[in-house]
Amino acid sequence: MAQLGVQEKLAILADAAKYDASCASSGTSKRDSRGGKGVGSSEGMGICHAYAPDGRCISLLKILLTNSCIFDCAYCINRKSSNVRRARFTAQEVVQLTLSFYKRNYIEGLFLSSGIIRSSNYTMEQIVEVARSLREDHDFRGYIHLKTIPDADPELVRRAGLHADRVSINVELPTNDGLKQLAPEKSVGQIEEAMLDMKASIADAGDAAKRFKSAPSFAPAGQSTQMIVGADTASDADIVNRSSQLYDRFGLRRVYYSAFSPIPDASAVLPLQRPPLMREHRLYQSDWLMRFYGFRPTEVAETADASGMLPLDIDPKLAWALKFRDRFPVDVNRAPKEQLLRVPGLGTKAVDRILSSRRWRKLRLDDIARLTLSVTKMRPFISTADWSPTLLTDRADLRALVAPKRQQLELFAA
Repeated sequence: MAQLGVQEKLAILADAAKYDASCASSGTSKRDSRGGKGVGSSEGMGICHAYAPDGRCISLLKILLTNSCIFDCAYCINRKSSNVRRARFTAQEVVQLTLSFYKRNYIEGLFLSSGIIRSSNYTMEQIVEVARSLREDHDFRGYIHLKTIPDADPELVRRAGLHADRVSINVELPTNDGLKQLAPEKSVGQIEEAMLDMKASIADAGDAAKRFKSAPSFAPAGQSTQMIVGADTASDADIVNRSSQLYDRFGLRRVYYSAFSPIPDASAVLPLQRPPLMREHRLYQSDWLMRFYGFRPTEVAETADASGMLPLDIDPKLAWALKFRDRFPVDVNRAPKEQLLRVPGLGTKAVDRILSSRRWRKLRLDDIARLTLSVTKMRPFISTADWSPTLLTDRADLRALVAPKRQQLELFAA
């Protein structure tokens, strides 16, 4: 590893970071000021997009400090027994890479994770040193997201929050049994204790900021986590319930879902194929329903089949509406916001537009069409001043009428 150049390390460790789903990776091209040979190149892996608390899309340098690891988690490409090419950055190499990319306007911040080398404390010290040096030595004002190590010393994890905008502590898998089977060196208790400590530190910092102008900022963008989908036997209902518990107990900003991807020399306990990409997408939609649309986890789980799996051909909100047709149609001129948010095809912004517009006039179907992207999906579930679905809601073939066409689903999967 010591003989590798920075550019070679970047190629290895940026590619290794793509398995972290905390933000969507996207390579860029034609932005290399040195013909593809310099450190400033942004081609290939390494540049990812994330969203700031105010909704801005920001580009981050997304890398691992190292892909070497003393742990042997069965689902991880970087596990100790994996036959992959290893590389390791020094803390100062990451600092200089970040500054170089930032000055060329390729990125607005850094997303840094790592395998475990020597010990959890040693690795956490290196991660914190990157953020400390950027903030204190170079007055770096960009966005920093750090992946922390739950069994590291709590003081080291707390120091990460002093320099990072957001911190992540991964729960890894949806169930305790799955973690025991696939990552026996990791402890659910340690992970949850670290998340509780982080929640308390963020709350304390928030209270201090209200009382003292000089109070230091602490992880202002909060904490998040990630779980792998499809590596164990957890159903979608299990995952939805687990996510709800994580949000409620630890005050998380986001739970990320990462579809398991088969890895070389995989353990016999792992599935041979990755789950459908659409499954990951449906879980994100379910997550959105709980966070922004007022759905309880039990209501989302009600749309699953007997095995606890969400339908892949329709989104969970439409599945719920089809199952509880007696709640429809919803009168867009009279229904409260909570009921409007249950209508398939109506997003939060569209509902706000409807609530604002109906104060001045009775809304007709044409008005709804202008206030939303498409009225086709919602027609069987709403009534307006000039429209009522009459017997449409009770049609036996309603699912076929409102479900996406097969070609649309295939296009998404591709």
